Amino acid sequence: MAKRVAVFISKGKIKLTVVSERGKEAVVGVLKPGHFFGERCLNAQSLRVTTATAIDQSLITRITKAAMITTLHDQPEFSELFMADLLNRNSRIEEDLIDQLFNSSEKRLARALLLLANFGKEATVEPIIGKFSQETLAEMIGTTRSRVSFFMNKFRKLGYIEYNGKLEIRNSLLNVVLYDKPEIRKHDASEGPR
Repeated sequence: MAKRVAVFISKGKIKLTVVSERGKEAVVGVLKPGHFFGERCLNAQSLRVTTATAIDQSLITRITKAAMITTLHDQPEFSELFMADLLNRNSRIEEDLIDQLFNSSEKRLARALLLLANFGKEATVEPIIGKFSQETLAEMIGTTRSRVSFFMNKFRKLGYIEYNGKLEIRNSLLNVVLYDKPEIRKHDASEGPR
């Protein structure tokens, strides 16, 4: 059995996935440089829940449980970095759950694309680099590839995104996330006034 380790990402992107007993796969996170994963080894959990896969050229540092615990005790700056990452990821997981429970697949896709493009970190968005197929995007937001394809085409027609060798996200995609268009319910005139 392989030794359990925590991992720090120095370069690249790492996709975290889970697979159900029926074989359905879901992407539960995409981590970038400056983030950790595998930290469950610190609380003696022997069962691995997620699988980590590099989605572009990556440089990672493996840290054994003993070295991680020693470093957390002896280096306050490292401890703060690690705790900030855990707290940020916990908040992100909570936001993802709320998104999954209350938003349409169109809004979930728009939010996922904005997060992948680092929207909100600075004044601009970055091109999305890495292997983000429509299948991967579907696994990230809990829908089918055909729904993702439908919404990606819609976003492109509206000028929110552009494909030209890489996926580029425009700030205007935020409109999909922020604003609900009220559904217009048609009613029969025989129902009387409302």
